[in-house]
Amino acid sequence: MKISIVGTGYVGLVSGTCFAETGATVSCIDVDKDKIDKLKQGIVPIYEPGLEKMIERNVKKERLFFTTSIEESIDEAEVAFIAVGTPPDEDGSADLKYVLSVARDIGKYMQKYIVVVTKSTVPIKTSLKVKAAVQEELDKRGVDIPFDVASNPEFLKEGDAIDDFLKPDRIVVGIESERAEKMMRRLYKPFLLNNHPILFMDIHSAELTKYAANSMLATRISFMNEVANLCEVVGADINMVRRGIGSDTRIGAKFLYSGIGYGGSCFPKDVKALIKTADENGVSLEILKSVEDVNERQKAVLFNKLMNYYKGDLKGKTITLWGLSFKPNTDDMREAPALVLIKKLLEQGVKIKAYDPVAMEESKRRIGDVVEYAKDQNEALIDSDALMLVTEWNEFRILNYKVIDRLMNKKVIFDGRNIYDSKEVEEYGFDYFGIGH
Repeated sequence: MKISIVGTGYVGLVSGTCFAETGATVSCIDVDKDKIDKLKQGIVPIYEPGLEKMIERNVKKERLFFTTSIEESIDEAEVAFIAVGTPPDEDGSADLKYVLSVARDIGKYMQKYIVVVTKSTVPIKTSLKVKAAVQEELDKRGVDIPFDVASNPEFLKEGDAIDDFLKPDRIVVGIESERAEKMMRRLYKPFLLNNHPILFMDIHSAELTKYAANSMLATRISFMNEVANLCEVVGADINMVRRGIGSDTRIGAKFLYSGIGYGGSCFPKDVKALIKTADENGVSLEILKSVEDVNERQKAVLFNKLMNYYKGDLKGKTITLWGLSFKPNTDDMREAPALVLIKKLLEQGVKIKAYDPVAMEESKRRIGDVVEYAKDQNEALIDSDALMLVTEWNEFRILNYKVIDRLMNKKVIFDGRNIYDSKEVEEYGFDYFGIGH
């Protein structure tokens, strides 16, 4: 089966590579010639564990191809996925200009029946706009070629994307015809053989499912951060509360961890877009608006703890940040709490020393050299007045107290992800501040 995927960002590249892994012949298309040239050389533009080797394997087996020409790829494709970016506009709505541009290109070059599938996260009823854009180009050409549109939202977690794609909790497909359903069943047959559930539904429901899922997860995070803040005031422990409610099978234990707020490419953007869509349709999503407000406030919690500890005087202090990416196993810093923390620290005249296993180049690209980047986590501690754990990378999980004591000026740790045992840290003579203790 031959498919085309337009867009070689995170979603497009992972999806295309995994489809090739299941036996499909995949063309990944992007207008960025430099990116395509690098991919042909085996240079992967994103950090995702296991992806580079999988790309190499499928390129060698001639199941995975990279090109800048949508015309050549669409000609033989049975399914064309739109996986380009939908960045938020200033008002929070998703910008569909790239999605609709691809739809028009498909209409220009398609020669036979094809299923046009939105893989990008798009607002409800985007399928109608995609269908109209394709049809408009067909009308300009004066040809009558049948096609269907479909919605196939992705549910990939950065850092676990390959497993999420190949071993999904569910596959959601919005379709408008039996012909489109038959085509999508054929594409996903390898997953059905492994008993992964595929849910067919109407297109609007599929589009909304993606936003609703991410918004629910974001809600759980913000709820737990609110409870954590209450725990600190009343003398409770958020870790105990989490275990107590997470053992309820109606609630479950996932996404109940308190911290310094969510970031990344999905949750912030999708929550904003769903709020905007609801507002445009005369519905006010008050819970989600609060979720967003809570998250923005939570990004400042660790800074506020530091300010209180030093009684409002941080000028001239050296502060160490362990972690820059919004979560482990990715170099993604979009909406990362570290960016908010860095901005607030710099405003107070703080010298920042930072270390992250993979995100330092991305940090340099975003904020330059306003912080000092260390070659390892210990170098970042030299002459530090506080250690702030921002991202819970595995290599940060076990502390070498003797080394830390020797390198730091002040024995104080601010744990933004609650990965350390407060009693253990304090037994070694350190002051400890977590979230919700």
